Parts: sequence; C-alpha cells; structure tokens
Amino acid sequence: MVDTSEHWEAVYGEKAVDSVSWYESEPATSLRLITSLTTPADCVLDVGAGASSLLLHLTRQGYSCLTGLDVSAQALTILRGQFDEGTAPELVAADITTWDPPQRYQVWHDRAVFHFMAPGPARSSYLDRMATGVAAGSHVIIATFASDGPTHCSGLEVQRYDADELATLLAPWCDEVARERTEHVTPWGAVQPFTWVIARRR
Repeated sequence: MVDTSEHWEAVYGEKAVDSVSWYESEPATSLRLITSLTTPADCVLDVGAGASSLLLHLTRQGYSCLTGLDVSAQALTILRGQFDEGTAPELVAADITTWDPPQRYQVWHDRAVFHFMAPGPARSSYLDRMATGVAAGSHVIIATFASDGPTHCSGLEVQRYDADELATLLAPWCDEVARERTEHVTPWGAVQPFTWVIARRR
C-alpha cells in the first residue's frame, strides 16, 4: 500500500477535519447504500473510516455492530470524539492490507481507500482480506476516483477505476448488483468524479 501511517498521521495532525478533500458534511451516498442493503442488526465495516461522520449517522439510526478501520490512529481519536463517552463503535488502527478480519461482515464499505491500491501485492492482499471478511450473501460497497477523476490525493498518486474494472477485480467471489457515478465537491469547490460498485458475495 503506497500510503503509510506516518503520512496520514501528519495529514490529520495538520489539517482540520472539514478542510481535507474527502470531507462530507453528510455521507449521503454511503448512508443510502448501506441502509438499503442492511438492517440495524447487521455488522458493517467501514474501511478508511478516518474522521468521517458515517458511523455516527449509522449509530443514530440504530446500528450497533459497527467497526471503523483506519491506518491513522489520530484520525480514529478524532472520530471517537464524535461520540458520547462509552458509546463509540469498535475502532481499529491498522493497515487493511495486513489486518485479519476477526469476523464476517454484512457490508464491507470503502470510500476512497481502494484507489490507493496500485496493481501488485498490496492490492491482492486487500482483496484477499475482503474475500474472507464478507459473509456469503452480503455486500461490498467500493468507491474510488473515476477514470476521469484526480490522479493524486493528499500528495499520493492514486489508481483511478471505472465500474467495469472494479467489477472485474471483485468477480472471483462477488457478483455486481449496481454501479453509480457521483461527483464529490471538495471544501474549496473542486469537483471529483467517483465510481461506485456494489457487489454481492457468493
């Protein structure tokens, strides 16, 4: 994986949560997709949770089996601060390419981590962990920069994907059920096209 914990610790140490390019005041697309595929009793993993409010929104909708994973411990400290004391979900500081999922999830959600995965061992390792971490009949939601999206994020080169490319990578164990294109507007007004693929684990 090209990004390191040191890099992301620096990003979260230097920038306010609402000034990073991926900031969303409300993660509307993620919420819509997750809640359409699950019930509040289901277990959801948010890969690259960072300081996003996604898990807080899900908690407020009654979800109780939530895990947020991020390579930056500092980001997770900020995220934990969104919750009242003792109410935060499980938050794990780890590299997704080396982390071993302790259970199978009903949703594996990843908005903007996978596009840091260039073809090679790290990407293969990520996909292997996904394959073992998603329950049969459950869903993967992946969003990356689209093929006409940015080439870099926070100083790191990214791998842009179209929906066909993402679906092909998931095809060994998942069947695509939907795809979307969205345009994220950064805090300074730049437009970033995203590709979303939703797939079902066989």
